Amino acid sequence: MRRQKFRESAMRAVFLLCACVSILAVALICWFLFSSGVPAMGKIGVGSFLFGEKWKPNANLYGILPMILGSVYATAGAILVGVPLGLLTAVFLARFCPARLHRTLRRAIDLLAGIPSIVYGFFGLMALVPLGQLLFGGSGKSLLTASVLLGIMILPTVVSVSETALRAVPDSYYEGALALGATHERAVFTAVLPAARSGILAGVVLGVGRAVGETMAVIMVAGNQTAMPSGLLRGVRTLTANIVIEMGYATDLHREALFATGVVLFVFILLINLAFSCLKRKGAGA
Repeated sequence: MRRQKFRESAMRAVFLLCACVSILAVALICWFLFSSGVPAMGKIGVGSFLFGEKWKPNANLYGILPMILGSVYATAGAILVGVPLGLLTAVFLARFCPARLHRTLRRAIDLLAGIPSIVYGFFGLMALVPLGQLLFGGSGKSLLTASVLLGIMILPTVVSVSETALRAVPDSYYEGALALGATHERAVFTAVLPAARSGILAGVVLGVGRAVGETMAVIMVAGNQTAMPSGLLRGVRTLTANIVIEMGYATDLHREALFATGVVLFVFILLINLAFSCLKRKGAGA
């Protein structure tokens, strides 16, 4: 009995230590990022930094509005491409797919989740970019190409989380809809799907987080132009790409401005998570 209590106390201490280490790691990251980036915003000017339309380090112009819009547009495009396709795939896997086919498709989706982002970028460079050149002309590296590639990359996350949420819905929802005279398809889309909205939303938010933070694949297909986005077929540069491309040779204020870009990206992720928490509470209250 004493040995069992000792083991329980020891494991409780281990779990507490792990939690404390995780919190400390997050706190240190926040401190390092904000202490390095916020002073640069003060030197440049918050308004000039966030709403400036020109990024020219050689001329001491550090406006990241083109990169902010590039990240927002690329993420929005990824949502338009990946979320409907991922959600419908999850519905098929959870409620329509035969067992044998499900095993095959599930393994394929898990394989997609394990592919490194650089491989996705190489696929986009070798397949999507030439396809864009063939269909629309130009270099093929554009906001549209980046959005399609990011939409493909978030598919495994959206599918996996959404399918889990759909399978977690009690069978009574589905059976009740059938008892009221609904067909199989109508029961799934009117009873099961709304009941799983919180889990589906979680999958969408996780997918958005990956799309916002993706770097290497976007660098290879987006064109990386620091000008204001002017169309689907024009090149863009995202916040993450801006940091990776220039951090290797940046010095002094230029380097601090890149840290400040990281602060803006960090705040974006926090806002996304906060919005998800608010929607989840609202859904739970309803």
